[in-house]
Amino acid sequence: MNEPVLRFPAEWEPQSAVLIAWPTADTDWADRLGEVEETYIALVAAITRFEPAVICVADEDVEAYARARLSSARVDMTQVRFVEVAYDDTWLRDSGPITLRREGGFRLLDFRFTGWGGKFDASQDDLLVERLHDAGTFVNSSRYPVDFALEGGAIDSDGEGTLLTTWQCLHERHPETSREDLTGKLSSWLHQERVLWLDHGYLEGDDTDAHVDTLARFAARDAIVYQDCDDPADSHFTELQAMGKELAALRTRDGKPYRLFPLPWAKPIVDEGRRLLAASYANFLIVNGAVLMPAYGDEADSRAQAVLAEAFPGREIVPVPCRPLIWQNGSLHCITMQLPQGVVA
Repeated sequence: MNEPVLRFPAEWEPQSAVLIAWPTADTDWADRLGEVEETYIALVAAITRFEPAVICVADEDVEAYARARLSSARVDMTQVRFVEVAYDDTWLRDSGPITLRREGGFRLLDFRFTGWGGKFDASQDDLLVERLHDAGTFVNSSRYPVDFALEGGAIDSDGEGTLLTTWQCLHERHPETSREDLTGKLSSWLHQERVLWLDHGYLEGDDTDAHVDTLARFAARDAIVYQDCDDPADSHFTELQAMGKELAALRTRDGKPYRLFPLPWAKPIVDEGRRLLAASYANFLIVNGAVLMPAYGDEADSRAQAVLAEAFPGREIVPVPCRPLIWQNGSLHCITMQLPQGVVA
């Protein structure tokens, strides 16, 4: 029997919903739970203006609490669906399903989630896709387990067979595997014709080993938005400038340079211990008709909004306050996973 034709859709294609998990005292957010809950409320309010939100909750009490908080914030609860499932933490970009579209349905790729190379316990998160699938969360979908560590934040698709990723992250996860072999594996599982590798770019305080979704993202088949740094005194300047040159050297499938949209650099944000936090505007989320943009309370927020408006014409750019998230080294895209249209009822 012939293999069904499969395609990895771009994030800007029509969506059924956005999948998130509600933060609790049992997650990484315990010490700043109140601040983070406010971010989640703002996030759900923004998502539900455009499409449904599917929210994982640890138990009935968490659901009741989340429902009350969202209702009191006047979130449209007809656009919210709760699913009870166990999870270690709320980084669903990396523990959620990577969805391929096929004729008549979808394939949910369930890669191993190892807590970013064993940095954190991930035993519950590694079972998340299987448990959501078994609970009937998805429709017209089959789960496809892959015994290989890969996080959704490590890859970005243009929907037409080109994948963007970083060598640092994939090499860190699989140090014995050559770039040629990794290219072959990614191309096979994700049904890609090309894999574009970035050798430069990182953010201090990033646990992910340079996930591409904090650095550079497709905005169209011929356009890439990326995190720039224009301060020569900043520790990121050399690497992010080198990444910008790498992106300028990439070519589309038609052999043309990509249209590039550099994002501004926020002033350094540090925690109480003077640890630099990874504030990236590239960690935006595309939803139906809009782009949700991480905002950090910095003067660069408005400039980032203008860049995204240029990169995504016709979409509303909606800032979501994400400063509490970067305390745990992630941001808006990291805590969400879009589900293509038709994956949930």
